[in-house]
Amino acid sequence: MHQTGLLLILLLVVVPPVAAESFALPPPGSDLIGVPLTTAAHATDTLPDIARRHGLGHEEIINANPGVDTWLPGAGTPIVLPRQRLLPVAPREGIVINLPEHRLYYFPVPAPGETPVVWAFPVSIGKMDWKTPLGVTRIVQKVKDPTWTPPQSVRLEHARRGDILPAVVPAGPDNPLGQHALRLGIPGGSYLIHGTNRPAGVGMQVTHGCMRLYPEDIERLFGMTAVNTPVRIVNQPYKWGWHEGQLLIEVHPPLQEDAVDLPTLTDLSRLIVEATRAAPRAIDWPRAERIWSEARGLPEAVSLVTPD
Repeated sequence: MHQTGLLLILLLVVVPPVAAESFALPPPGSDLIGVPLTTAAHATDTLPDIARRHGLGHEEIINANPGVDTWLPGAGTPIVLPRQRLLPVAPREGIVINLPEHRLYYFPVPAPGETPVVWAFPVSIGKMDWKTPLGVTRIVQKVKDPTWTPPQSVRLEHARRGDILPAVVPAGPDNPLGQHALRLGIPGGSYLIHGTNRPAGVGMQVTHGCMRLYPEDIERLFGMTAVNTPVRIVNQPYKWGWHEGQLLIEVHPPLQEDAVDLPTLTDLSRLIVEATRAAPRAIDWPRAERIWSEARGLPEAVSLVTPD
């Protein structure tokens, strides 16, 4: 076969998406999961293509790769895959969703003798005028092939754009809830963790308050979770944690509604003080300030190693 023909065949091969994976739960005193990875872009890749292929979301892969063209990175361009992260500061049980990170963590109860793990899934969350509420709730219902009854406010919003929604959208390929939905017990609204028929938008602040996963991810999460699983929704753009005695920080852009007052170096100082209150460390302040200003969502050590 001619080389050009082989190249065309390779370009037409569809690489299936990789569902999110589990990580061994770090031991007490450690908060870091995953390992740093990179890959090379293919000629026809976009960053969202690469994100889904590696279980990542839209915003996080863009933030991790400043200066790289989102829609045409170019063949051979090295792409950072943000697959290492600090766990949010929250109980390691049930589901924890950190909104600025656009990420859902699930801590299943291990069977006797089984190694505890945590699953990590990229999610879309509520946009500025349709905030995903913070707080503690639980899964109250699991629905396979859900129908969607759009609220009147959502129907009006779509109508203003010339998009007339029916009163009820039946299950099927045109249903924006996808094939699986987990209903949450949040008062005053119908909030779901669900799939989507438009996976390209996963990992963005674009929903009407629900949390949207890739189809392959919600299918897995749906199968693992049960009614009454606790769900905790937090807002932690600036995370800190420990690994092998080192203090690490991980900085994400704040939510749209919080971006009016951008974080300052005073806020960074407060975070470091909080993190080291019980375990003082010498800090590499230039490095910490760089991580703070870049907000790439990558965990990095900021404590200075004392020579032996």
